[in-house]
Amino acid sequence: MLNVFTLANGRLFQEEIESLEELARFKPIWVDLEDPTPEERRWVKQHFGLSIPEDAMDEDIEESARFFEEDNGELHVRSDFLIDDDEDPRAVRVAFILNEHNDTLKSQGVLFSIHDEDVPVFRLLRMRARRMPGLIEDAKDVLLMLFDADAEYCADTLEDIYDEIETVSKQVLNSNASDNLLSDALSAIARHEDMSGRIRRNVMDTRRAVSFMMRSRLLSAEQFEDARQILRDLDSLDSHTAFLFDKINFLMDATVGFININQNKIIKIFSVASVSLLPPTLVASSYGMNFDFMPELKWQYGYPLALVLMVLSAVVPMLYFRKRGWLR
Repeated sequence: MLNVFTLANGRLFQEEIESLEELARFKPIWVDLEDPTPEERRWVKQHFGLSIPEDAMDEDIEESARFFEEDNGELHVRSDFLIDDDEDPRAVRVAFILNEHNDTLKSQGVLFSIHDEDVPVFRLLRMRARRMPGLIEDAKDVLLMLFDADAEYCADTLEDIYDEIETVSKQVLNSNASDNLLSDALSAIARHEDMSGRIRRNVMDTRRAVSFMMRSRLLSAEQFEDARQILRDLDSLDSHTAFLFDKINFLMDATVGFININQNKIIKIFSVASVSLLPPTLVASSYGMNFDFMPELKWQYGYPLALVLMVLSAVVPMLYFRKRGWLR
């Protein structure tokens, strides 16, 4: 899918392109290619003179090659954007290409973004740019606002994680929590820990991208200040993720501890039951011996007496254990 975005009366308008002729009709500031076909890549090359690298969205690209400037003035930025999906949380690699110097190409002043799937942050920016006139003035604003929206998306995700952790915390700290409930809580805590780690990695990646833009000296004074504000927001997210990690680790330890306590209760009951049955076993073993001289064997009430003795030898220890509170 190939979408172009133009500015009109301070608002961002989107057009879906289905041919090279349609592409030539617009003067966009942003061209977004979602899972582009070879034909769409060819349209971009023919009209804008821009060759999209084949490895633009590769996950295993060298870190040092994710932020660089070509000799022809093209600025290349590869950054990850978070997708908060309950079943499959992940980060999507997006490649940005921006030409601000080479006025011999139609790509000057146009931001190109290439990615494999739709990104929630992109939808958020499109919605805001349509409703808020003057939010975006050029291609550099688009890129900065994408990073700003990414920081806000991460912040919203962290708030959701915190709310869910609060719910899990009430379940874990409940004195009547069962093993099944604690097991579910442990799974939820593990998911939140994984998501918090993804957010921290995404924040680090966004910080590097914004810092690279500030070093590139392409930003105006106002845009430079906006970039500094984005970095301050990212720094605040770092401290918040550190707090969440501490809380998650505490809940993880507490949950495992309560599971161990419940298991110890079961083991204690089996241990007490085993000890209480030792005296009856001793009585039965004694009267199971094959000695010739055992007076009780020929006694009329010997068998009932042995049964009563075994029952008493089992009941008395159980009463003693219960009085001491060992069966609770």
